[in-house]
Amino acid sequence: MIAKILKWHYPVLLTFLVGVLAWAGFVADKAYFRDDIYGFSEAIAGNTANPVFWILSAAPVVFSLAVYRYNKSLMSELKTNKRKLKLSNRNSRKLLEFVQGLISGKQDLQLDTGDQSDELANSLVKLQEHLVKRQKEDEQRRKEDEQRRWTAEGLAKFGDILRVNYDNIEELSYQIISNLVKYTNSNQGAVYILHSETQEDKYFEMTACYAYERRKYADKRIEYGEGLVGACALEMEKIYMTEVPDDYLNITSGLGTANPRCILLIPLNINETNHGVIEIASFYELEKYKVEFIEKVAESVASTIATVKINIRTSELLRESQEQAKALAEKEEQMRQSMEELQATQEEAARYSEQFVSFTNSVNQTLVRAEYDTRGVLLYANAKFLNKLAYSGKEEVEGQHISIFINEKDREWFEPIWDNLVKGGRHFEGYMKHVTKTGQDLWTMATYTCVRNNNGEIEKILCLAIDTTEQKKQSLDYEGQLAALDLSNLKAEYSIDGELITANEKFMDAMQYSEDDLAGKMVFDIFHKDEREEFQQVWEDVMKGKPFEGQIKAVTQRGEECWLRGTLSAVRDMYGDIAKIILIATEITKEKKMEMETIRQTELLKEQEEKLKNSRVELRAKLKETKEEMKQQFRETERIKLRNERTLEGALDAIVTINQAGLIQFFNKAAEELWNYKREDILGESVSILFSREQAEEDEFIKAYVAPGAKKIIGERKEVNITDSNGKVKPVLFLLSEAKVDNEHTYTAFVQNIEVELF
Repeated sequence: MIAKILKWHYPVLLTFLVGVLAWAGFVADKAYFRDDIYGFSEAIAGNTANPVFWILSAAPVVFSLAVYRYNKSLMSELKTNKRKLKLSNRNSRKLLEFVQGLISGKQDLQLDTGDQSDELANSLVKLQEHLVKRQKEDEQRRKEDEQRRWTAEGLAKFGDILRVNYDNIEELSYQIISNLVKYTNSNQGAVYILHSETQEDKYFEMTACYAYERRKYADKRIEYGEGLVGACALEMEKIYMTEVPDDYLNITSGLGTANPRCILLIPLNINETNHGVIEIASFYELEKYKVEFIEKVAESVASTIATVKINIRTSELLRESQEQAKALAEKEEQMRQSMEELQATQEEAARYSEQFVSFTNSVNQTLVRAEYDTRGVLLYANAKFLNKLAYSGKEEVEGQHISIFINEKDREWFEPIWDNLVKGGRHFEGYMKHVTKTGQDLWTMATYTCVRNNNGEIEKILCLAIDTTEQKKQSLDYEGQLAALDLSNLKAEYSIDGELITANEKFMDAMQYSEDDLAGKMVFDIFHKDEREEFQQVWEDVMKGKPFEGQIKAVTQRGEECWLRGTLSAVRDMYGDIAKIILIATEITKEKKMEMETIRQTELLKEQEEKLKNSRVELRAKLKETKEEMKQQFRETERIKLRNERTLEGALDAIVTINQAGLIQFFNKAAEELWNYKREDILGESVSILFSREQAEEDEFIKAYVAPGAKKIIGERKEVNITDSNGKVKPVLFLLSEAKVDNEHTYTAFVQNIEVELF
C-alpha cells in the first residue's frame, strides 16, 4: 500500500524535496560562506524585508501542492481509462466468444450489447440474425430439394412399374398400391377400378389391397356414387380427411387394430373421364408434397389403366375376329409366312443399306434422298429431291421441318410412323405421298430408316424414295374403273383350286349367299351336279389361259335356277403363272326364262303341226295362223331381247358425271330422257340445274351432291326425287361413286327411274 502511494505521489514528494533542499542550500550558503547565522527568525525577518523571499520560501510548498493536484487529476483519469480498458477487454472477450460461437454454428447465443452505441456489437447481433435466417432458408431449400428429388425418383419408379405391368390390371393395381404405400410411409391402401358394362350398370371393383407389407385379397364391390369412393369418382376431385369416423376403416396388424389418422382418395381421371379411385390410409397426416405426388402418380396410372382397358378390349375384338376368320386360317398362315419372309428380306436390306453409305453418289443419281434429325428437321436433300419437289436450291429446304413436305390430311397416319422411327422402331417401307412446292402430289415408293452412331443412339432418319406418281395415277384410275365395274356387274374371284376367295354384293344377292356362306365355297357349287362335268372342261381351258365367254346356268343357295352371261378369265402374277380366276357376269335369268318359254312354245307348235297333218286344209290354215303368231312372237322376242341387251350394256340407267366444282362433264341419253334436257344444253352447267331449290335444301343427299366442296354420300343407294325440265317430280334410286386423280375429284351418279319396271 505504501509502495503504491509512493508510486503515484512520487512527483509531489520529489518536488517538495527539491524545494526544501533549495531552501537548505540557501541557508547553508549564508552560514558557511558568508558567516551569517540564518535561523528561523532571520528568515522571517528577511522575508519581511523582501516579499520576494516569501514567494521563494513558499514556492516549494505551492509547487508541490500544484504538482499534487495535477498528479491527482492525472491519476483519476488513469483510473477511469483503466476501468474503461478493463470493460473494453471484457466486451472484447464476449464479442470474441460470440464470433467463435457463430463460426461453430451455434444459433442460440445471447449478446448483451449494453451500450446501444456499440456499432460492432449491434452489427454482430444483426449478423447473427442474418445467419440464423440464412440457415433457416437453406434448411427450407434443402427440404424442398429433398422433396423434389423424392418426387422425381418416385415418378421414375412408378413409370417403370407402369411400363412393366402393362397388360394385367390386377397385377398392375397391386404393384401400384404396394409401392405407393411403402414409398409414402403410409399404412394401408387400395385400388378401385371402374367397370361400366352399360350406362346403368357402373360399379367399382377393388382390384388390389395392401397393408403392413402384405398383399391383401378382397372381393369388394362399390356401386357408382356410393360412399367416399363413389363421391370421389363422381366429383372427380380428391378427398382428404383428417377426422376419420371410428367405423370407417381399421388398420390391423399383429399387435392389434387402430383407426387411421387420415384418409386420402384420389380419382383416376384422364381426358375428363374417370377410371377408378386410389385410397390411402395412414397413422400420420400426409404432407402436401406427398399428396401432390400421389395425384401425379394417379394421372399416370389413369392413363395406363385407360390404355390397358383399350388393349384388353382390342384383344377381345381380335380374338373374336380370329374366331370368325378360322376358316381362312390356312390362307392367313401362308400370307403370314410370306410376310415374315418379306419382313426378313426388308430387315436384311435395311442392314445392308447401312453398309453401303459409301455408295451415296450412286444412290443420288437414281433415288430421291433426304436426311432428317430426330426432331424432323431436314439436314440434307439431294438434287433429285429438290427437282421432284420443285425447289430451286438446298437453302429453300434445309432447316425446314418434314411437315411442309406432307399434306395436312396425311399427317394423322404419318406422325405415328415418325414417332416409331424416332424411338428406334422398325423402318417404314411403302407408298408415301409428298407435297411439292407448287402444291402438287408426289407419290413415291419410300423407305424411312434409322441411322445410328457408334453408341447405338439414333443419329438421323434416312429417306430413300422412287417417284411413282404416274403409276399411282394410273392405279387410281384403274381402281375407279374397277369400283364402277363392281357396282354394275357380278364379280367373284376364285383360287386356282376353284375355292371362292371373294365376291361382291351383286354376286351374293344373285346367288343368295351371305358373307358366312362364302367360306369354303367352290366354283362347282354354283352348278347343278349333272352339269359339273361339262363345266370341268371349261375350267380346265381357263386354267390353260383360254378365257370363257358365254352363258352359265347356275344354282342359287336355295336351289333356284339362275342364268348368267359373263366371262371367266385367268389373272397372272409377275412370273406369268396363273394366280386366280375372275368371274365377271350379268344376270339374265328373266331373259333366259323368256327364251326358254319361246323354245317351249316352238316345241308345242311342232307337236300341234304333227297332229294337224291329217287335215291339210285345216292344218295349212292353222299352220299359217300359227306361223304368223310365231313370227309375231319371234319379233316380240327379238324386240325384248334387243331392249334387254341394250339395258345390260349399262346405257339405260341415267349416268351423270360432275367435277369437284359441281359442273356436269358427262350426260348420257338415258339422262336426257329422264330429265328431258338435251346433252349439248346441259354439259358444263352446274348440277343444281337438275334439281328444284326445295329438293336441294330439304334432301341431305341432294344438298351434299350439288354443293361444291361438300362431303358426298358415296357408295350408298338412296331413293330421292328429281324434277325434269317440265316440272314433273320423279322418284329415282341414286348411287354415287368417287374417283380421284391427282387433286381432282369426279363424282359419277348412276340414276335408276323406279317408276319403270326393270327387266
